[in-house]
Amino acid sequence: MNTNSNQTYYAYPGVTVEEMFLLQQATSDLTEEQARHFHNIYATKRKNPQDILLLTLLALLGVAGIHRMVLGQVVMGILYFFTWGFFGVMIVMDLINNKTITNDYNQKMMAETYHIIKSGRF
Repeated sequence: MNTNSNQTYYAYPGVTVEEMFLLQQATSDLTEEQARHFHNIYATKRKNPQDILLLTLLALLGVAGIHRMVLGQVVMGILYFFTWGFFGVMIVMDLINNKTITNDYNQKMMAETYHIIKSGRF
């Protein structure tokens, strides 16, 4: 993958060094066309850690669970909503672990996108 493609990943809002490293590994064996498709698909699936942090902060105002729903954890989001984030404890934990939760989701989307590209379903 060339330098221009690597610079594309810097354009992701809130991208971490770990995510950059994983993106470079995931796209290292892709052709330029596949890498372009990977970028287009992954960019739509990826979540920005700052956005998730803001949604988690909404929980402190009484709207708990939205951040979990956005990350595809609908059942957990519903539990957060009806228990106010397990009586506030899980909200605080999610505020502390915000980047880890978002990075885990993004890694899952990265793997899913890679499999889509390698199977030729793009």
